[in-house]
Amino acid sequence: MTGPKRVLILCTGNSARSIMGEALLNFWGRGRFQAFSAGSHPKGQAHALAIEVLRRNHLPTETLRSKSWDEFATPDAPPLDFVFTVCDRAAQEMCPIWPGQPMTAHWGIHDPAAVEGSDEEKERAFNKAFLELDARLKIFTSLRLESLDQLSLQRQLDAIGQTRREAQRT
Repeated sequence: MTGPKRVLILCTGNSARSIMGEALLNFWGRGRFQAFSAGSHPKGQAHALAIEVLRRNHLPTETLRSKSWDEFATPDAPPLDFVFTVCDRAAQEMCPIWPGQPMTAHWGIHDPAAVEGSDEEKERAFNKAFLELDARLKIFTSLRLESLDQLSLQRQLDAIGQTRREAQRT
């Protein structure tokens, strides 16, 4: 395939983490990647705090919308190169068969939309999720995909998903 690598970022509700991931990857990918996001049970709209964090970081939000992963599992859907789950619940669900036989990885990030508490605590949770996604996607976009065989690439993708857990242990 020529052109950008297509990446689907999944989360159950497709309102926060996957939405932020889509915006970040389209920014950092700079034409090398085309990012999409979706959910198994989409909320129907992007979370206001996710949009706020993206805007505060000067990322475009106009085209972001909460959508079902069913849009990407049809025969006429664009073939995918990668599918990343960013929530544990979506990683455990039975996923559709994706066109293009993409490589998959799980990059679990705590759900900022589930945080209860003050506005400051909620904002802090969204900022933390944004920074985790930002770090992982910068690593992903820095990979020299053309020089990695499939097994090496899969190891790299899995390692990116471990970055948060390792950082929490130290």
